[in-house]
Amino acid sequence: MKRLNGLAPVIAYALPLLLVMAAGLLWSSSAMAQQGMSAVTVTTNADGSEEYSLTLQVLALMTALSFLPAIVIMMTSFTRIIIVLSILRQAMGLQQSPNNQVLIGISLFLSFFIMSPVLDRVNVDALQPYLSEEITSKEALARAELPVRDFMLAQTRVKDLDTFLNIADIQVDNEAEVPLRVLIPAFVTSELKTAFQIGFMLFLPFLVIDLVVASILMAMGMMMLSPMIISLPFKLMLFVLVDGWNLIMGTLANSFGLGGG
Repeated sequence: MKRLNGLAPVIAYALPLLLVMAAGLLWSSSAMAQQGMSAVTVTTNADGSEEYSLTLQVLALMTALSFLPAIVIMMTSFTRIIIVLSILRQAMGLQQSPNNQVLIGISLFLSFFIMSPVLDRVNVDALQPYLSEEITSKEALARAELPVRDFMLAQTRVKDLDTFLNIADIQVDNEAEVPLRVLIPAFVTSELKTAFQIGFMLFLPFLVIDLVVASILMAMGMMMLSPMIISLPFKLMLFVLVDGWNLIMGTLANSFGLGGG
């Protein structure tokens, strides 16, 4: 139990999301788990050979793990962050610096930081009671879904939500009744729009530098010299002077409402 508590931050991030995506399978296998069925069943044949089979609960968990990358990307702040950072790199004219591994690493750890209030709620309300055997897996699923749902609803535009509700032909009286199969695509659509809006604002100052450098080179008759080569050091200097990384990280965190208290 102590080892599980030590891994609580990691488990709290993965477990509720896996439960949400594999809800039906876990519910069907919870009865078998309560009956004490083992994970691996060994059957001895008449000729003395043995056959091994996995229970449905283990199969459900393995199936849910295959959805984990999509869950982390589509149901957290990761999408907005990685798109903004990619647009920033393109605006500065840098092809491979920072490289993709660095951008993905920054996006992952910044996502952990932004999602920490959600993870804390999941850990306190769902994970710890479940590990203490105070609630069942079905109750843990219901409790774990609430913080994730609240986060996505807070970042989803009403227009996007209404669009997918109309496509699915679903009528709801309040946001709490919106099913996840509608909320998740609406949330992703809103994240894409927000990311491109932030990226557009980041692109403008670097575009102005490119235009100024190109105009100067044209006026000097240096048509064969690429403006990108000349403008790159000026864009880097501007980004460093305004403490660009601090501004970008702060803007991304504040865009999710962390700076508002």
